Amino acid sequence: EGFKVVGLKKLYLSKVEAEGFYYVHKARPFFGELTDFMCSGPCIVMVLEAADAIKKWRDLMGATNPAQADPGTLRKEFGSSIGENATHGSDAPETAAFEIPYFFAGLELL
Repeated sequence: EGFKVVGLKKLYLSKVEAEGFYYVHKARPFFGELTDFMCSGPCIVMVLEAADAIKKWRDLMGATNPAQADPGTLRKEFGSSIGENATHGSDAPETAAFEIPYFFAGLELL
């Protein structure tokens, strides 16, 4: 609650686009599963604005591993594994500075 949606679109990622977005996880064991999942169907990408938006969104998402996520969080309800955990959110303003323009041109944001 309390989020303002300033960017929203539905898209389909190619394998190359998914790998580029998640490049920081390239050495992680779940990278292949994650990038395969991200290009297996449509994605909804959005930019949310709120006071302390990153923390609020990460709290709503829950733990990265759905098995360890609290009941009622997005990952607990919709995720099936670390690689298929249903949602993503920037972990810091610096990360958001890379991730937002990966999907949105400045003029697309409200």
